[in-house]
Amino acid sequence: MTSRRLLDAEALGRTVRRLAHEIVENTDGGRDVVLVGMLTRGYPLAQRLAEAIARIEGVSVPVGRLDIGLYRDDLAHRNDLPSIRPSDIPVSIDGKTVVLVDDVLYTGRSVRAALDALMDFGRPARVRLAVLVDRGHRELPIRPDFVGKNVPTSPRESVEVRLAEVDGEDGVYVVEQEVAVGP
Repeated sequence: MTSRRLLDAEALGRTVRRLAHEIVENTDGGRDVVLVGMLTRGYPLAQRLAEAIARIEGVSVPVGRLDIGLYRDDLAHRNDLPSIRPSDIPVSIDGKTVVLVDDVLYTGRSVRAALDALMDFGRPARVRLAVLVDRGHRELPIRPDFVGKNVPTSPRESVEVRLAEVDGEDGVYVVEQEVAVGP
C-alpha cells in the first residue's frame, strides 16, 4: 500500500477557512445556518467551520452531529450491524439552512443516508453539502455545494482524511491499494 500526502496540517487549515468563507458568502453571513457534521470526521470539520465562521462574521453557528449507521442502504448485505453513535443537533432545524459536512464525497450513498437521517430532526428550508474532498465516482446524483479540494482518483485509490480530534494529526492522503498478483 502506497500513500501520498495531498494536504498537510497548514493546507488543511487554509482549506477549512476557505470553505467557511464560501459558506458565509452563500448563506447570508451564516445567519440561520446550522452545521451538521456526519460522524466520524464530518463532525470535527463542522466544529472547525463554525469556529472559522465566528472569526469571520462574529456569528455563532450551532453545530450538530449525525450518525447515519441505521440509514445506510447496504444493511441487508452486511454480516455485521453498524455501531450506532448518538446523533445530536442542539437546535431546531425547521426553516433553517442546514449545511451537511463530510470529509470525503465518493459514491454519494453516505450523503443520501444523511439526508434521510436529517429529516427525522425536522424540515429545513434548504440543505447544502460541504465536503473537504470530492474524489468523484458518484453512483447517485449528489453534488456538493462547497468543496475544499477536488481529487480525481482511480477505483484502486482511497482518500484518507486524518484530523487531530480523531486521529492525532491533520492531513489528507491518497492511498493506493496494492493489486494482488496471482501465484
